[in-house]
Amino acid sequence: MNKRFLGVIVFAVCISLAASLVVYKLIVNQIATGPKSQHQALVAVRDMPTGYLVKDGDFIVAPWGGPIPTGAITKPEEAVGRGALIPTQSGELLLNSHFAAKGAGAGLAVTIPAGKRAMAVKVNDVVGVAGFVLPGMRVDVIACGTPPTKEKETLGSQARTLLQNIEVLSAGQNIQREPDGKPVTVQVVNLLVTPAEAETLSLAGNETKLQLVLRNPLDEETVKTPGTSTAYLFAGRPTGMPVSTPPAVRAAMVKPVPVKPRMEKVLMPINMEIISGAKRENVKVGQYETEQAAKEGRP
Repeated sequence: MNKRFLGVIVFAVCISLAASLVVYKLIVNQIATGPKSQHQALVAVRDMPTGYLVKDGDFIVAPWGGPIPTGAITKPEEAVGRGALIPTQSGELLLNSHFAAKGAGAGLAVTIPAGKRAMAVKVNDVVGVAGFVLPGMRVDVIACGTPPTKEKETLGSQARTLLQNIEVLSAGQNIQREPDGKPVTVQVVNLLVTPAEAETLSLAGNETKLQLVLRNPLDEETVKTPGTSTAYLFAGRPTGMPVSTPPAVRAAMVKPVPVKPRMEKVLMPINMEIISGAKRENVKVGQYETEQAAKEGRP
C-alpha cells in the first residue's frame, strides 16, 4: 500500500477523534453549567399507610424538573404532624389532598368524612361473612327479632333490612384495605354511617340480632324490601305486603277467593198419565234437580 495514502487515512482518523472529543467536552460542560431547576417538592422516602402520622425523616426536599403539581406540599413544616387519609408510596410527592388538616391527629378518626360517624358493630364468623368484611367493603345490615306489637303472636320473629350500601371503615384495629382480599377474623367492625343511621344501628344492636350482608362495591342500587317473618316462611305472603301491615289492612289487601254457590237438589213433582188398556190414570212422581235449575225454570 502507498505510504502516502496510509498517512492520509491516519491523519483523517486523528482529526475525527479530536473533533469528537471537543464536542463531547462542550456537551458535558453545557449540561454541568446549565440552569438548575428552581422548583422543590417533598418526596416520601417510606410508605405511609392510611392513618399514619407524618414525622421528620419520612420525606426529603427534592428538586423537581418541571412545574409543581397543584396541591403538592413544598415546605416540611406543612407536612409534619398530619395524618394520612390514603396510602402514599415511597417516591411519591406529598399532596395536601392525601393528608388530614394539621392538628386533626392520626388513626381511624382522620378517615371519617365530615357529617359521618364511625359505628362499632360486634361480629362473629357468621355476622362478619366468614371474615370477608374488610376495610373498604360495602355491606347491608339486617335486623332479626320480635317486634313489640300484637302481631308477634301470629307472625313470630321478623327480619328487615335496616341499612344498605354501608362502607366498612375498619376490621378490628386494621384500617388498611387488603389488596389480596384475604379474610380476617375479628370481633368488631366499624361502619361509616350518618348520625341518624348510627341511632338506628345502636338500637338494633341492643334489641335485635344483626347480620351483615356483603355486596359488590360497584352495586350502589338501593332495593326496597318488604321484610319477612317466621309465619311467612311457611304460609307465604302476598306480593308487596310489608311485615308491619296491620291484620285488618292485610285482610283488605288480600283479594277474596270467589266461592261457588252451593248446589242443592230439590224434589220437583211431575204429572204422568198411565194408560193401561181402556184404563187411563194420572200419577204424580218426584224428580231431583238442582236448586239453581229450579230457580231458572229449567227441566
